[in-house]
Amino acid sequence: MKRRYIVGICGASGVIYGVTLVNQLLRLPVELHVILSADGKKVMGHELNYDGNLFECLKNSGGQPPHPDARLHEHDVSDFFAAPASGSFRHHGMVIAPCTVKTLATAAAGIADNLITRAADICLKERRPLILVPRETPFSAIHLENMLRLTRAGATILPAAPAFYFGPRSIQDLVDFIVARLLDHLGIEHRLTTEWGHETLV
Repeated sequence: MKRRYIVGICGASGVIYGVTLVNQLLRLPVELHVILSADGKKVMGHELNYDGNLFECLKNSGGQPPHPDARLHEHDVSDFFAAPASGSFRHHGMVIAPCTVKTLATAAAGIADNLITRAADICLKERRPLILVPRETPFSAIHLENMLRLTRAGATILPAAPAFYFGPRSIQDLVDFIVARLLDHLGIEHRLTTEWGHETLV
């Protein structure tokens, strides 16, 4: 089976994380399913000049030509008949980047009120990789408890907290650091960053 992934983009600031991840995945021969929340689209319009055309937004955000065998499917967030809404739809992992604290809370409570949270709920029940990238600060006790609940259920919480030891020179470098960690946790090789080692210190 061709490797399949799901990417959800919610209405938190930092939609560039999700868009960059999509661009990186499309450089591989994968089947990619993207779900944009209604507020995610609004934030993309504000931060990335998204006008409703995902392909143009990807291209304008530094996307390289996709792999000839890559396939991109965009789903309406309210479409419960879409493939990611079913547990029989097998895939290799889902990332929600950025993930609002509302989506975090909804997923932690097991409430599948749209296609993003339904797909996340399926990941947990089917024991498939689920990675959430909360983009909020500071975190309240409620936020932290929801993260702990999701972690215990099998999800990975990967906050949008880039490092600086590698000498970033641009905002995109900081974004790429987080996307590299996402790819690492999906088991995907990449060239966004290098592994830590002695050469990192010189």
